[in-house]
Amino acid sequence: MKRKAKRKSSKKVRFSELVRIMARLRGTNGCPWDKEQTHESLLKYLREETEETVHAVRSGDPENLAEELGDVLLQILFHSQIAAESGRFSIDDVLAILRDKLVRRHPHVFGKGKKEKISADEVVRRWKEIKAREKASK
Repeated sequence: MKRKAKRKSSKKVRFSELVRIMARLRGTNGCPWDKEQTHESLLKYLREETEETVHAVRSGDPENLAEELGDVLLQILFHSQIAAESGRFSIDDVLAILRDKLVRRHPHVFGKGKKEKISADEVVRRWKEIKAREKASK
């Protein structure tokens, strides 16, 4: 029997609120530790949180998985904020790149014309093929 993840709060949190919180943490009156972090210094935390997420998946504990996914999301927000501060890219760029990739690599869902029914194995084969073409064109 699957357990439903317990919600700590009934308040809906908007993604933009998290982005603003991260910007404030790294801002002038923000947290000294957060302000000192770099992409390089955060790598150990990204690895750690990813491993904890793997453990949460394997444990089958939905509450723990939700928490660990939040920690991975924190790392994405952190790295994106650091990049935005130097003018390299923003979280909006990250989201747009992901959106475009999902659409591009799922032509059987988002392509023009008739949608074809294909197997999961064929999806994986095409995903790899599309990814290889993308890498070759960079």
